[in-house]
Amino acid sequence: MMNFNDQRLYHIGLTPSQGAAYAVLTGDPGRVESIARHLEGAAFLCANREYTSWAGTLEGERVLVISHGIGGPSTAICAEELCRCGVKTLIRVGTCGGMALSVRGGDLVVANAAIRQEGTSQEYLPLAFPAVSAFEVTAALREAAAGTGKTVHTGVVQCKDSFYGQHDPDGSPVASALKAQWRAWLRGGCLASEMESAALYTVAAARGMRAGCLLHVLWNQEREAAGLDNPRDEDTAPAAAAAVEAIRRLICAGRAGNRTNRG
Repeated sequence: MMNFNDQRLYHIGLTPSQGAAYAVLTGDPGRVESIARHLEGAAFLCANREYTSWAGTLEGERVLVISHGIGGPSTAICAEELCRCGVKTLIRVGTCGGMALSVRGGDLVVANAAIRQEGTSQEYLPLAFPAVSAFEVTAALREAAAGTGKTVHTGVVQCKDSFYGQHDPDGSPVASALKAQWRAWLRGGCLASEMESAALYTVAAARGMRAGCLLHVLWNQEREAAGLDNPRDEDTAPAAAAAVEAIRRLICAGRAGNRTNRG
């Protein structure tokens, strides 16, 4: 068994002494610096594999910003090693494809729960256990997202392992099963599709952390199939700013709660 006291963690490359209580996660290493620039004194920490990390302060509190790569396995590794660095609150800010017809490119989705159509989370908790966000994190994300002027949706997202299983199901030997599941998710009111939130929420639950997820909608394949207006929007800056603002709100709320408890 590896000793995690203060050695450099194998994947993310940080030591526990470089940790923080709060972290913003994003899939693409190329987005990390621009998100970190919302913090005071932002500085590069480490880059190893898909994990690039920066740190800065917000309301005087140290905050990490780190990439987790694509999919559940790399996201779970990131969350596990951040837990060993003392992180208690995780917010993922990323991209998704819209599913519900009301969700358009450029909108924001606050994922309060995720369909566990992936494998990573099953190594933590049985499928009957729901992948859900922490209520207070979701509330902070909703409030912060509302300040962007974007249309904001809150609800369930689909989390899968195969990008092309979604976008080219007919190319798979199990096409009929994939398409039947997709139709079921749509009928259940699923808002959007992405690849990391179910693993993030399940690992957080298993490790005693709280987590939330804010997604920028790139486009919507169901709107395209229905012949509806379907803008494509790749500007993730408003979502990134909202994620950092949500962290700020959580820091302030935590301090206010501590003062109330002491009073």
